[in-house]
Amino acid sequence: MSELGNKRVMKHKCPICKTETDSAVHPDFPFCSERCRDRDLGNWASEKYVVSEPVFDEEELAKGKRDSIVLRLDDDLDSPNDPKH
Repeated sequence: MSELGNKRVMKHKCPICKTETDSAVHPDFPFCSERCRDRDLGNWASEKYVVSEPVFDEEELAKGKRDSIVLRLDDDLDSPNDPKH
């Protein structure tokens, strides 16, 4: 990661085609192009990718403990209302 003015610039390889990509240059970052971004979306839509673990604890959902879920979702570390933002 490097600095460009006050913006952080991230560089890595496109997850689809492995081409070098840069957040300052590519509007589709982390992808190198709209085509790769669309291919990734297609992979999710065709279920080539899966989430390996449940997002929520099924027992908490069954017991009605929704407060803990709300707290996790409300814990936005990069909130625009944060004075450090």
